[in-house]
Amino acid sequence: MASAEEEIAVKEPLDLIRLSLDERIYVKLRSDRELRGKLHAYDQHLNMILGDVEEVVTTVEIDDETYEEIVRTTKRTIPFLFVRGDGVILVSPPLRTA
Repeated sequence: MASAEEEIAVKEPLDLIRLSLDERIYVKLRSDRELRGKLHAYDQHLNMILGDVEEVVTTVEIDDETYEEIVRTTKRTIPFLFVRGDGVILVSPPLRTA
């Protein structure tokens, strides 16, 4: 029988994801999209189902007259979201304090 300490050990990358089930995580996606939501499920491809999601999309446009960069962020909330794993760049577990 495994001890409690062995059960929470991180031996491979997906163990960190497993320990974050039912917790809010941060996911950075391609094309400057960021998600924060509760992790309900995942698989080895990093396909994920997130709940109570806040999505932030950052777009940068160049002004035609001044050539200045215009940075826009768009936020929306989504009750449930399926995230396809091939778009995932980074997954960050919740901040844990000892």
